[in-house]
Amino acid sequence: MTHSSIKLVLATLAILAMAIGCTPSPTQLKKVMKENPEILFDVIKEHPFEFTETFRQAAQQAQAKQREEAQKKESAEREAEYKNPKEPVVSDNRAVWGKKEAPILIVEYSDFQCPYCSRGYRTVQAVKKQYGDKVKVVFKHLPLDFHPMAMPAAQRFEAIAKQSTDKAYKFHDLVFENQDQLKSGGEKLLDSLATKAGADMAKMKKDMNSDEVKAIIKADMEEAQKFGISGTPGFIVAGITLKGAYPPPAFQEIIDRRLKEMGKN
Repeated sequence: MTHSSIKLVLATLAILAMAIGCTPSPTQLKKVMKENPEILFDVIKEHPFEFTETFRQAAQQAQAKQREEAQKKESAEREAEYKNPKEPVVSDNRAVWGKKEAPILIVEYSDFQCPYCSRGYRTVQAVKKQYGDKVKVVFKHLPLDFHPMAMPAAQRFEAIAKQSTDKAYKFHDLVFENQDQLKSGGEKLLDSLATKAGADMAKMKKDMNSDEVKAIIKADMEEAQKFGISGTPGFIVAGITLKGAYPPPAFQEIIDRRLKEMGKN
């Protein structure tokens, strides 16, 4: 609060004190203000800039405090996760990018049509490039209701994964690289990208509507919910939760710490 603003507040309180005739209690001040709001209104009218500046600074301070408290809470929750890491299920039938023996597992819960997931895609690509054989990635599904192409894309990904992990992730990359065309291109575009990825289209069409594929996607959505991930993208990085389209440094901080703990940095 500026010096002039403090003076204005003190002056206002002095006016109220005179109106009451003695040193006012909080209850008395509240009563006078309620019954005579024009007292404060007049002061504000005479000094609008000072009051506006005071409120602006107060709002900034409140926001900064909220951010600080949120960061402290997130830090505490993250430290708790380092001690008790999340353990996503990765069954043998899932498409895993990278080597099975890679020490760092990244599980992503994503929506092929979500623009923030496109950012997540670019971040994961950067992480793959940086860490190479030290990371393995499992793409899981959290298709949102208001993205009509998310579920069809998820079904195709899992159907193609039954044919080839490489082809599934090639399809995955192509979808995100052409995400801006999904709304207009629809399932025709998805089929075109699947063909480009080298999928057996007849087999894909059959498998994408199978109970097995539907069960995989359902299990992914339930797991995301269990971990408190309701929006996309969400990640479990070496057991640590990241909710949102975090930039590469957030991943790097977790991965480097985990590698150091393992003695593999």
